[in-house]
Amino acid sequence: MKSSALLLLAALPVAALAQTAPTTDPALAVPPAAAPTAPAPATPGPLTYYGFVDGYYAYDFNHGNTNTRPGFLYSHNRQNEFTINQGIIGVRYDDGKVRGAVGLHAGSYVSANYAAEDQVFKHIYEAYAGFRPFQKAWLDFGIFGSHIGFESAISKDNWTLTRSLMAENSPYYEAGARFTYEVGPKLTLTGLVLNGWQNIRETNQAKALGTQIQWKPSAKILINSSTFYGNEQPTDSLIRRRYFHDFYFTYAATDRLNLAVVFDVGKQKSANNSSHDTWHTGAAFVKYKLADQFSTTLRGEYYYAERGVIINSIKPALTDADFRAAGGSLNLDYLPTANVAFRIEGRFLRSRDAIFQHDAGVSRNYGNLTSSIALSF
Repeated sequence: MKSSALLLLAALPVAALAQTAPTTDPALAVPPAAAPTAPAPATPGPLTYYGFVDGYYAYDFNHGNTNTRPGFLYSHNRQNEFTINQGIIGVRYDDGKVRGAVGLHAGSYVSANYAAEDQVFKHIYEAYAGFRPFQKAWLDFGIFGSHIGFESAISKDNWTLTRSLMAENSPYYEAGARFTYEVGPKLTLTGLVLNGWQNIRETNQAKALGTQIQWKPSAKILINSSTFYGNEQPTDSLIRRRYFHDFYFTYAATDRLNLAVVFDVGKQKSANNSSHDTWHTGAAFVKYKLADQFSTTLRGEYYYAERGVIINSIKPALTDADFRAAGGSLNLDYLPTANVAFRIEGRFLRSRDAIFQHDAGVSRNYGNLTSSIALSF
């Protein structure tokens, strides 16, 4: 699942070093044009095209003779196999008053994260139409990137190669209506009515609500607050209302050093409907530019879910075990050209209980390596 009416494919990781957060706004996904040569090119039209492909090879230590990673990891989830995490091709239209997009995708991320979607919808990356009802506002209907989370589905827009546990288990995409109001250059407000928590087709007759506040008090600081409220149980199940808040803070300390802190907390009615199952999760990121073409990111994270709510089951039983895990990762990024990124990352997780399948049985420890070459155009 995972993890803001954020739009996608903007700047490459080199540009991201100068930003306070990864770009997830779909309207900004097309990479900047190359420096012009005489004569100067004509002014770009409202219609643009974009593409992205992320090929990877990953290896899990003591992997238990399987090519899949743990079930709560959805991005780069195949191991000891050369494959594609995500390949995207799309077109966007924006003339300042009307906008829209259609994008198609495929890959192991799609197979894992869209498994519950109808076949006709699962290969739609985005498909929405919108207009400005008045100055500084947009109203969009359709399928678009999630308003929740510091990390997006597009690997090159994130500081780390793989997604954190919190990103993997919060929405990556949404379907519904989105109203965005640009209060000023420093503040943007968004309200949403959605089919649900990362689902394109409706699973019941209830609609979910979402909000997002993005505040940039200075060029170096970005503060985000996103919320979700709704009942995500099937029609034939008891109502269990879900309340969720995502917060992140990013700081561009210097031209080379970027910092980010992310914290999520959620509650959902438990099986006896008299109490709540609670989960909370946090992560910290330190990104450092080593040279013009090299950067590295250190990540630390934890995830706690009472009775394994969300991460193991959307409707856990009262007897289900809690989920507790923590770990870290370190990655190295190399950008040989402006639109290609080669990345390698090592990651380690440790859980309270033995939940990771190894060659000799289950273990509390899990380690992997992941490498990727990503191309955007």
